[in-house]
Amino acid sequence: MAAVTDMDSPTPAPAAATGPGRRSSLFLRRPFFTIALLATLAYVGAAVFAPWVAPYDPVQQSIDAMMAPPGPAHWLGTDSYGQDILSRIIYGARYALVIGLCSVLIGAAGGLVIGLAAGLAGGWVEWALMRVIDSILALPSLIMAVAFIAILGQGVDKVVIAVGLSMIGPFARTVRADVMQVRVQLYIEAARLMSIPRWQVIARHVLPNVVFPLAVQVTIRISEAILVSSSLSFLGIGVTPPTPDWGLMIAEGRGFVAFAPWMSAMPGLALALLLIALSILGDGIREEYDPKLRGGS
Repeated sequence: MAAVTDMDSPTPAPAAATGPGRRSSLFLRRPFFTIALLATLAYVGAAVFAPWVAPYDPVQQSIDAMMAPPGPAHWLGTDSYGQDILSRIIYGARYALVIGLCSVLIGAAGGLVIGLAAGLAGGWVEWALMRVIDSILALPSLIMAVAFIAILGQGVDKVVIAVGLSMIGPFARTVRADVMQVRVQLYIEAARLMSIPRWQVIARHVLPNVVFPLAVQVTIRISEAILVSSSLSFLGIGVTPPTPDWGLMIAEGRGFVAFAPWMSAMPGLALALLLIALSILGDGIREEYDPKLRGGS
């Protein structure tokens, strides 16, 4: 009977991996995530160490080397001004990453403020703020950025602000949804009954439940911000020449595709690879750390 009892007794399920083991398993379970992370780090390294990595000055012109094909002197060729394309791509990574990150941080900060105000205030304040956000979300980010550029003007700083303002909508909606879930919790009601100041309730209970999902959204939106900023430069209303911007380089090479395709192909390839890497990276982080997605697994 003892043997039967032992066989019938349930076997404890193995404990789920937690802590560092669970985090490190992300790289084992998602090989594409690891590849994307390494590619992104390579772009970041190129951006940080551009003055030491780039073989030429990115804005140095050479009449003797105009539209030179890829070769030993210029590995990726030169453009119509004789500027080394590899050097401009390396420096372009700096502009792409800085513009993308700074604009997303602006959008996240604006979305955090608006989302908190709408979610906590309720009533007509929430209605008015969310109608503004709905108006922003009704148009693609690129169209909104074009509208802001028309008001602000051209330049790197203007592009950062324009792209950041165009991305406030998604962040504000995410924050508002999280705030509305938090504000009905019992511990929030208990804090109010204890007459705890409102700002302490927000700082101790609301923000910790909002900031982390917001940070996950930041990693996802960086690729979108880079694409929008490059599109503005491609349209001729973003970064101004001779700044080594990938969108600007692609636009400058359009007229020479027939006999100098490397002028557009090389920066286009650099942009595409970075966007793919950031997209895979953002999706992996979201699926791993977003509690809404992990709750169903």
